[in-house]
Amino acid sequence: MVTKKGNSVMDRENAADSRTLTVFYRTLNVEGLEIFYREAGPRDAPAVLLLHGFPSSSHMFRNLIPMLADKYHVIAPDFPGYGESSAPSVNDFEYSFERLASVTEKFLEKLNLSSYALYLSDIGASVGFRLAVMHPERVTAMIIQNGGAHVEAINKEFLTGNKEFSTGLAYYWEERSEKNAQVLLDWLLTIEGTKWHYLHGASDPSKISPDNWVIDQAYQDRPGNKDIQLSILYYAKRDLNVFNDWQQYFRKHQPPMLITWGKNDGIFTVEGAELFKRDIPSAELHLLDTGHFALEEEVDRIASLMHEFLDRTINTKTRKAASA
Repeated sequence: MVTKKGNSVMDRENAADSRTLTVFYRTLNVEGLEIFYREAGPRDAPAVLLLHGFPSSSHMFRNLIPMLADKYHVIAPDFPGYGESSAPSVNDFEYSFERLASVTEKFLEKLNLSSYALYLSDIGASVGFRLAVMHPERVTAMIIQNGGAHVEAINKEFLTGNKEFSTGLAYYWEERSEKNAQVLLDWLLTIEGTKWHYLHGASDPSKISPDNWVIDQAYQDRPGNKDIQLSILYYAKRDLNVFNDWQQYFRKHQPPMLITWGKNDGIFTVEGAELFKRDIPSAELHLLDTGHFALEEEVDRIASLMHEFLDRTINTKTRKAASA
């Protein structure tokens, strides 16, 4: 027979679990921008910062966040121009990875986050690696999921196109003209291009909800947003100039690194995943039978790998510091 006291203890424990696993949807004003973010987990737990890819938003982490929130303080912002964050005109805001990194830096400082593990995917890697170079002392670990830091990581066919699609991104980088922009507008920034990001390389497309590309495209189709995406795509070429800086950061600081990589990605190559180990020999690499948005098919596997990895790295450090 359960006593009233037993019920009370159990109720409190269940209530605590419920609070911990609740995902909150918040906004924070950063330099006049309303930055939307998802947040879950105990605020005194080690922080994990999830930075989304193109053409998505923090929506891509909707399934992962509750899986991490039992042990970690999880934060997933939308970059300006994406999801529910402010999307000022390209005339009023420079949509470059340098600018997004600066806004994210100020966002984290407003949240008083002085240390965090980084989950980096696609453009989230372009922002996150810049953050790491700016503040290496704040990075406790890195989880890399289909985000490049080496020129070999970029699938050349994605830049130029093939029989399946025509992005024309390489030509847009060479000349930022209306003609070259139109090639991007005719496929990459359409519902077909967005859908391709999710389904290309998927081992079982029936596991991937159409909600993904419908939601992403709805955000892209807002007035002025195609200009924002064109700006992001154009300035992405600047990554080529800082790959060496990122690689020097890896070699000097040796952050604990877990690589969970969709091996069938049409944008980032398997070679790009393997090259991280050249700079960080201790990096752990897991190639998964899926595409660019690996979380859509492999969220259970990735969450399990993250728990095991983070428990060995940042949690071990936290326990040692507490006992010192």
